[in-house]
Amino acid sequence: MNKSAPLVDAYLHKGLREKLVIQLRDKGITDENVLSAIGKIPRHFFLDSAFDKIAYEDRAFPIAADQTISQPYTVAYQTQLLQIKKGDKVLEIGTGSMYQTSVLAEMGAQVFTIERQKQLFDKTAKYVFKDLYLNVQFFFGDGFEGLPDLAPFDKILITAAAPHLPEKLWSQLKTSGKMIIPMDESETAQRMMRLTKKRDGSVKKEAFDQFSFVPMLQGKTQK
Repeated sequence: MNKSAPLVDAYLHKGLREKLVIQLRDKGITDENVLSAIGKIPRHFFLDSAFDKIAYEDRAFPIAADQTISQPYTVAYQTQLLQIKKGDKVLEIGTGSMYQTSVLAEMGAQVFTIERQKQLFDKTAKYVFKDLYLNVQFFFGDGFEGLPDLAPFDKILITAAAPHLPEKLWSQLKTSGKMIIPMDESETAQRMMRLTKKRDGSVKKEAFDQFSFVPMLQGKTQK
């Protein structure tokens, strides 16, 4: 979110969000709670003001630290696969622009979100919805490590391309919990996976469409 962005949600923006919701529904998003959240959240608040007029196009845009705000369809797709219920305790790996975070919060989840890029994490101090979404907590850290002191989680959402299943995150997922994770199939594409933890700790795997994400990296930056 750019501090110079005009924090005004005009009729134009609301109309563009309505059109976006229609597009997402036409693309196969059926969870009305997901669509409702996307229809309420001003995506232009999370982008530089230069993108104000195109903020509701269904595509990714650059943000700080060489990262991106995900395409709305990708946000909706991942969130739908999570099957969010009000009160779910959700660990989000990759806070990024805070847009996906806000969608989860609007749906009533208790969101614990980790960002490894210091430049992006510092922006969370000025989160525009901090007084509205009291159900969000921000953390600076290594996503591969998760938040063991706050585990277990009902759901885990990974918003970057994972080279493998992060074992520490898997250990922080409740029995019957779900993890949505884009897993590398090539240098340019990832398979969206939904992993459910069985009672014996083993994995039920469901494979969905291919997407393209920035890589999930270990450690954290100090810049």
